[in-house]
Amino acid sequence: MPIRIPDTLPAAETLKREGVAVMRETDAVRQDIRPLQIGLLNLMPNKIRTETQMARLIGASPLQVELTLVRVGGHQPKNTSAEHLISFYQTWEEIRERKFDGFIVTGAPVEQLPFEAVTYWDELTQIFDWTRTNVHSPFYICWGAMAAAYHLHGLPKYQLDEKAFGVFRQRNLAPASPFLSGFSDDFLIPVSRWTEVRREDVLARPQLDLLVDCERTGPSLLQHGPSRSLFMFNHVEYDSFSLKEEFERDRSQGIPIAVPHNYFPGDDPARPPLNRWRSHAHLLFGNWINQTYQTTPFVLEEIGTASRFP
Repeated sequence: MPIRIPDTLPAAETLKREGVAVMRETDAVRQDIRPLQIGLLNLMPNKIRTETQMARLIGASPLQVELTLVRVGGHQPKNTSAEHLISFYQTWEEIRERKFDGFIVTGAPVEQLPFEAVTYWDELTQIFDWTRTNVHSPFYICWGAMAAAYHLHGLPKYQLDEKAFGVFRQRNLAPASPFLSGFSDDFLIPVSRWTEVRREDVLARPQLDLLVDCERTGPSLLQHGPSRSLFMFNHVEYDSFSLKEEFERDRSQGIPIAVPHNYFPGDDPARPPLNRWRSHAHLLFGNWINQTYQTTPFVLEEIGTASRFP
């Protein structure tokens, strides 16, 4: 089954060219089926690119998914037109009465600030608390994962001396987890961050399960079982050229940046990189959507009516 997104969303044409099944809104309303309701709180400055990356992975599911684009109301993005935001996004205040089967919170380019110094921190913490009652299975990514783990579980972040940047080998610590069904014992994921969470802090919180770890860059994927929450600290959703563009951007701005680890063939930035994480990105999102579908109430209004946090 395809992903249902607005007919005129820029991502739609990109996904169609890539062979991702996209259903027009006008066709979806004729199907007698309840699609999964997934919200995407997009905190990234380049909203269109992130929409496409996420929709690409969600749209590979055999289930019909209706994607709702959400933004924080207290922050005005500089890199996305007001017309795009008005046409395709709703603020959290506008959707806070709704229930969602799944809800994704992206990263944001504010990771070196203390959490409380982020201008929209108060609104974001309200959203994290709201997911406890209005979302069946939240999925937090990169800075969004660090922020949610800090607010909900007191997990601290630490500044790195140099940026963790490149494609790093990960260890599958929980092959029996339904979220890692089909995963290899080790695999590659892009990493791009100036901060980290530490293994000992995760292990000191028995409510959190460490599913994927990396010897060089630390914890990668955590689960909080009672809330069916996933915390992914890296960028499994990245395009083939995302790290290349970040590298060239930082270098052009005079920011000290190393060639991304294990990314360019022969560590030569003149050679096009190979995408070696795409299959596991699809596996992770597919497993999450499948688990959400199997466990969510059929009646949306029943989400959050029973206690899930013993």
